[in-house]
Amino acid sequence: MNIKILTPEYVVFEGEVNSVLLPGKNGEFHIMNNHAGIVSSLIGGKVKLFANSIDDAYAKNFTKENEKDSVFSYSIKSGVVEFNHNKGIILCE
Repeated sequence: MNIKILTPEYVVFEGEVNSVLLPGKNGEFHIMNNHAGIVSSLIGGKVKLFANSIDDAYAKNFTKENEKDSVFSYSIKSGVVEFNHNKGIILCE
């Protein structure tokens, strides 16, 4: 599935991932391939991308959670996510 993470200043990430874990108002939620369409607000926390790798152009924005798993995290203050037809946009600050 394709995910794009945007801030008002720049594109944090754009590419293919296996899934994404997001900090929602009622707790974390996981969006996987073929997930139903959703629009949700996000609170402060970590956006975690589960991906085989991240393009070098975006790697500087992420922290690798551990060496064993391919989990990359990016901290946000707040935001909104829209996901539909295996494409997601995360607008955040």
